[in-house]
Amino acid sequence: MPYTVALTGGIGSGKTTVSTAFATLGVAVIDADVIAREVVQPGAPALEAIAHRYGADILDTQGALLRSRLREIIFADPAEKTWLNALLHPQIQARTQQLKQQAAGPYVLWVVPLLVENGLQTQADRVLVVDVDENMQLSRTQQRDGVTLEQAKSILAAQATRAQRLACADDVINNNGSSQEVLPQVRALHQQYLKLAAAKQD
Repeated sequence: MPYTVALTGGIGSGKTTVSTAFATLGVAVIDADVIAREVVQPGAPALEAIAHRYGADILDTQGALLRSRLREIIFADPAEKTWLNALLHPQIQARTQQLKQQAAGPYVLWVVPLLVENGLQTQADRVLVVDVDENMQLSRTQQRDGVTLEQAKSILAAQATRAQRLACADDVINNNGSSQEVLPQVRALHQQYLKLAAAKQD
């Protein structure tokens, strides 16, 4: 199993900007959100289970999952969120392990938005947190997702707090500035992770 750096951060923190910067350096990126979308593609057993539970109106005309509708359901009822997690997490976990085994390079970057919420930090050798202030998160989330300020605040409230994430961090990237300001931070961490991965192999 390769050396694993878990990348996490709250909504609107810029995890994609950071993971893309690592990818340009040749680092294998395993994104939990991408895997989560894979396991509910049309024809997947998980999607059939979701449609069976919530009815055909959880799917669009092409048979794909209506994510916004599902999000409304699980936000409204914690029991439904528990059910969904029990369905999807084992499948996501299995696929993640498979991709880690297949990854080339001395280390992998494992992008997990809900790392802290789901207590997954022990599954990584190192935890990297993308940190931004709350006002920046709200602004970026509204702009990117076209949601109201109140909706953005409710999404933020459902996640781990900034302090909880930072308490789990081995490393922190400050992303309050422009995407260009992230690059030198990524390059420095990349060199550090190469050394740590090599030391683990010895």
